[in-house]
Amino acid sequence: MTETPARPISRWPVPQVMDLPEDLKARILEVQTKAGFVPNVFLALAHRPDELRAFLSYHDALLLKPEQPPAQDGSPRGLSKGEREMIIVATSGANHCLYCVVAHGAILRVYEKKPLLADQIAINHRKADITPRQRAMLDFAMKVCVDSAAVEEADFAALQAHGFTDEDIWDIGAITAFFGLSNRMANLTGMRPNDEFYLMGRVPRSKG
Repeated sequence: MTETPARPISRWPVPQVMDLPEDLKARILEVQTKAGFVPNVFLALAHRPDELRAFLSYHDALLLKPEQPPAQDGSPRGLSKGEREMIIVATSGANHCLYCVVAHGAILRVYEKKPLLADQIAINHRKADITPRQRAMLDFAMKVCVDSAAVEEADFAALQAHGFTDEDIWDIGAITAFFGLSNRMANLTGMRPNDEFYLMGRVPRSKG
């Protein structure tokens, strides 16, 4: 079988990790140690280090929040890590962003331990194996993604009926908006997903 020739990960020049400012270099090497590879988004956006630094700061503020414990009745509170990834995958699918669907689809599969879920959500979240609460969350995210001017009080009421607070709703909208930027930059640059993402979370890891 003939191997596919290597393709560039961005239309713009990609700097060497060791040539980056110390804070960005340290962040990328930390990710490489943890994941075993460097996600191409770091390398592609490092073409402009100041913008990568700002991108990572907002990314972390939205996605690295600690999860809230369930309420006394067992109902969920806030957004789980997996639900944050659901928002990214659904809206990235709507924006036809190959990089974010593939990369965050992998993260979603790992968090939720459901190998089919990311593909379902990327194509049509209303047919996905998710809870009514998660469907309402993604209905709102998709509206913010494709028709934010039409968001109205009834949309907030629908989320509140599922126990989402105003702060949760801000999170849903902000993640959607931030990844709208990410999707467009990925499409602009021709950002290529790492091959490693495609199989992550699809099959159980072998023991031994």
